[in-house]
Amino acid sequence: MKLHKEESGDGPPLLLINGLGYAIWAWRRQLPDWSRQFMCVAIDNRGAGRSPKPPGPYSIEQMADDAAETLEGRRAHVAGYSMGGYIAQSLALRHPDLVDRLVLVCTGTGGPGYVPFPEETAAVWAANAHKPPAEFARSSMPLSFAPGWTDAHPDEFEQLLHDRLEHPTPPECWRAQFDACNAFVKQRTPVEEIAAPTLVVHGDADRIVPYENGVELARRIPDSRFETFSGAGHLLFLEEAPRFNAMVASFLTG
Repeated sequence: MKLHKEESGDGPPLLLINGLGYAIWAWRRQLPDWSRQFMCVAIDNRGAGRSPKPPGPYSIEQMADDAAETLEGRRAHVAGYSMGGYIAQSLALRHPDLVDRLVLVCTGTGGPGYVPFPEETAAVWAANAHKPPAEFARSSMPLSFAPGWTDAHPDEFEQLLHDRLEHPTPPECWRAQFDACNAFVKQRTPVEEIAAPTLVVHGDADRIVPYENGVELARRIPDSRFETFSGAGHLLFLEEAPRFNAMVASFLTG
């Protein structure tokens, strides 16, 4: 599938993969920094942003193949958060020749040790998933930040909502991505076979993909590096962009 992509910068390619229902707007605090060192290739997954929105079902493996097609044979660094981390793992396993270094943010991997999202999060999603994108986003998105972050940053939160809703994800496509995530975490993915040097980053206040999943993911990937953002939520790369951007750039160039 031909995904919508935006390329910016000059240097080694860096593929940026989004989480559930999100699109390129979510990298708004990374692209200006990283495009000074890398050719950033930011993509909208199937069902989101400006990419095609076919009916489901979707699978993580399918979305990894979509991402591989976007690279057009180029070997690249790959960064993904949340569902984008699932896709990035699958890309590294299914197309190892395309992946140089791997950055996995606030994500996990499937198997019996996977810790599901908290009941509070599940309840909010269940109560709002059928609503129009604007209502769903306003109700659920605060859970993606550390507790209290949206109250402390109201203007920034409103800007993020605006960006998210410019090209919204339809409820049926959000559900197709959500179902793909559920199927992925129920199976054991052989991340022990990932050969790419890997950085795993997680916030210990993550209310979407609990912190324990990042710990387990890093334990299972050979020679991976694990970094904790204390007090940070699921979208830590927006909450603490300067630290995150510098850490990732250092890892990719090191």
